[in-house]
Amino acid sequence: MVRVKMLRVLVPTMGYACVAIGLVHVLLGNLAIPGESSAGPTVDSLGRFLGAAFAGYGLAWLWAARQKPVPASAVRWLAGVFALGALGRLLSLAVHGWPHGFQIALTVLEVVLSPLLFWLADADEKADAA
Repeated sequence: MVRVKMLRVLVPTMGYACVAIGLVHVLLGNLAIPGESSAGPTVDSLGRFLGAAFAGYGLAWLWAARQKPVPASAVRWLAGVFALGALGRLLSLAVHGWPHGFQIALTVLEVVLSPLLFWLADADEKADAA
C-alpha cells in the first residue's frame, strides 16, 4: 500500500512540475536557464520550443495520474524518457564538464527518481487486481 501511495503522489507531482517548468521556459526563454541569460536567439528559440514539449510531457504524466489504476506501461514509458534526460545530462557532464549547481541538483533528482518510478510503476495495477 505504501508503494501505491508513493506512486499516486509522485505521478501527479511529476506532471505539475513538468508543466510548470515547461511553461516557465516558454515564457522566459534564456532567462529560465541559470547562468545563461545571454545565450543568444538560437538557444532562446530552442529553449522555448523544448519548454513547450516539456509542458506536454507533464500533461502526459497528469493524464496517467488521472487513470484508475495508474497504468504501469505509461509510467514506465514516461520514466524512461526521464531516465533518457538524465543520461543526456550525464553525457553533457562528461563532454563539457560541470554545469550550474542547479543543473547538478536536477541531474541527481533525475538519476534517483527514474529507477524509483520504474519500481513503483505497477503498484496501483497490482493493488487493483488484488
